Amino acid sequence: MYWSNRQCRSLLGSCLVLLLLLAGCGKRRLLVPVPGSPDLRVARSEIYGIASWYGDPFHGERTSSGEVYDMNAMTAAHRTLPFQTVVRVHNLDNGKKAQVRVNDRGPFVKGRIVDLSRAAAREIDMVGPGTARVRLEILRIEAVNESLAIQVGSFIQGSRAHALKKKLEKDYDPVTVSLFRTSQGMFHRVLAGDFPSREKARRALEELRSKGLEGFVTRRD
Repeated sequence: MYWSNRQCRSLLGSCLVLLLLLAGCGKRRLLVPVPGSPDLRVARSEIYGIASWYGDPFHGERTSSGEVYDMNAMTAAHRTLPFQTVVRVHNLDNGKKAQVRVNDRGPFVKGRIVDLSRAAAREIDMVGPGTARVRLEILRIEAVNESLAIQVGSFIQGSRAHALKKKLEKDYDPVTVSLFRTSQGMFHRVLAGDFPSREKARRALEELRSKGLEGFVTRRD
């Protein structure tokens, strides 16, 4: 069959529109209700995907939430879910499931949506394979008694951390610089405020962002 240049261009244009529509569907955001907390908008790509797991050499190091990582505890790393979110991980390859608490950030590998502790990976029988296709079921955000702060910056150079501390001290009390050891080296964390609840910490974070600064809620210990 002979195709004119006009017909070819029309066909290519239709294919391009279809591809753009499919790409848009992949980025569609879902409204995920979390019991006892405001609704979270979570992308479909953050609920369905590939799980991996991590153990040594991270065992005993600080997580992004400020907790010490314990590979024998039922925890996980996720890129966007709030810390203390409790998630049930369904292994779509074998039907097994495990309940974990988000206390770290990651994974940062394309296609992977959650990094499980070794204990959680063992629970759904994926230690050997290393990865598995999973679905995340968000259950709740767990209430914990803790001293919270907003991490406004993290620097290798201590002088930069103390300069930011001085800038923030007139609006936030207390502002401290604490050492944070990671597998990439020692960092100086700038922590602003001391909050007894995540709700109060989140309100302070919104105020901070209105001033053009960024940060996230973390533990003080």
